[in-house]
Amino acid sequence: MEFQNGFKADPHFSLSRRSFLSSAIATTLGIQTYNVSAAESQVTPKAQIAITFDLEMSRQYPRRDMLEWDFQKGNLNQETKAYSLKAAEIASGLNGLIHYFCVGRVLEQEDVQWLKTISELGHPIGNHTYDHVNVWATDPEKTQFRFQRSPWLLGGKSADQVIRQNIRLTTEAMKQRLNISPDGFRTPGGSSTALDEREDLQNMLLAEGFSWVSSKYPSHKYSSPDTEPDNDIYQSILTAQNEAQPYIYPSGLVEIPMSPISDVGAFRTSHWKLKYFLKSVELCIQQAIEQGSVFDFLCHPSIMYVEDPHFETVKLICKLVNQSGGRAEIVGLSDIAKSVPRKTS
Repeated sequence: MEFQNGFKADPHFSLSRRSFLSSAIATTLGIQTYNVSAAESQVTPKAQIAITFDLEMSRQYPRRDMLEWDFQKGNLNQETKAYSLKAAEIASGLNGLIHYFCVGRVLEQEDVQWLKTISELGHPIGNHTYDHVNVWATDPEKTQFRFQRSPWLLGGKSADQVIRQNIRLTTEAMKQRLNISPDGFRTPGGSSTALDEREDLQNMLLAEGFSWVSSKYPSHKYSSPDTEPDNDIYQSILTAQNEAQPYIYPSGLVEIPMSPISDVGAFRTSHWKLKYFLKSVELCIQQAIEQGSVFDFLCHPSIMYVEDPHFETVKLICKLVNQSGGRAEIVGLSDIAKSVPRKTS
């Protein structure tokens, strides 16, 4: 298989080299490190690390001039499906777990056995709406590019009705084609303000049977395209990671933010090399382990099969957790949601 620019994973970025990154890179970046004593390690919470894959097609992949996927988000190509399944198998073999979020239109395809196999391996699958709609939109035609080009598909529905139907259709499609109910909900796209000012959306999700949502993506700095990220960029990502911690809305809905930096920001926006991405992921996981916090890794297999064809990121995350001495665990987002402290009266 040919990949964009003939790119392959850096064979020199081995785990043996990664072993010193936590202290060496932290020193370079001027990041505070923690020398945890045996007594302190007993009271530091275990870090919860999640690996999440959004099952949708991404614009500009596998070529930069490809934009049609905006209108066909659920029309997964064979490479994306194969990558998703292989990643599940690799994670399972490394005592890991991947939490998938499925665009409902994926389930219109003739063959969904690959997705059934992922479920049978024990990997959770959540609802990602049917058409990859913008849940924050208030104009129905702005909920999805597809509806801007084909407004008759809206049938006179309001934005609220479009979004609600998209959620319900995906839940029903998952039940009928996969024989499972969705494990949680992730909004297409993210927002630095999450659903903080959208009690209507919180209540909609609660009414549709969801106890948690993944919608927040904290803001951070990006490097210029084709430019190696400097220390300031990495520090900004680590600062944003501290803001990507779960919390509970007044409605009772739990928010599990997506952790920076996503593959979209790294590869599509900044055109990073894979080694920059791996470095960022390692820094964030080490910080999560030191703090006993949450890291919710977000990526899209439609991007990753081009940028990370050898599954280096999934392997790295699993190995870092396996080598943490019990200070971290790989979990699904539902496990994270259950761990979020509730206020007691």
